[in-house]
Amino acid sequence: MEQLNKIEIRGYVGSITVHHMGERDMARFTVATSTAYKDKDGGAVIETCWHNVLAWSGKNIQELDKITKGGKIYVLGRLRNQKYTGLDGIERNTYDILASRLTLLDEGEPLQCEM
Repeated sequence: MEQLNKIEIRGYVGSITVHHMGERDMARFTVATSTAYKDKDGGAVIETCWHNVLAWSGKNIQELDKITKGGKIYVLGRLRNQKYTGLDGIERNTYDILASRLTLLDEGEPLQCEM
């Protein structure tokens, strides 16, 4: 059986930190994606989900300094789960998207997705 770990998101950049490490740059940022639907009473509901993204400069990822808070972005990558124990002794999980491709979207381009 073939295995697949692939994730694509389009959304708005939240916080961003870029670190310069020798010849490569590393960016850690968040992306907000929203889904709109109607609840059982017919009222509109907008559900926003925040994603953690980690990107290293390279062949498909360049100019990480151009990523700005509030900007529209497309991210292609894989999902990584990490377990850690907090200072309070409780074991927790965190999920990151390890980006393999980033595309900054034009401000005039609507942010829509097909279902």
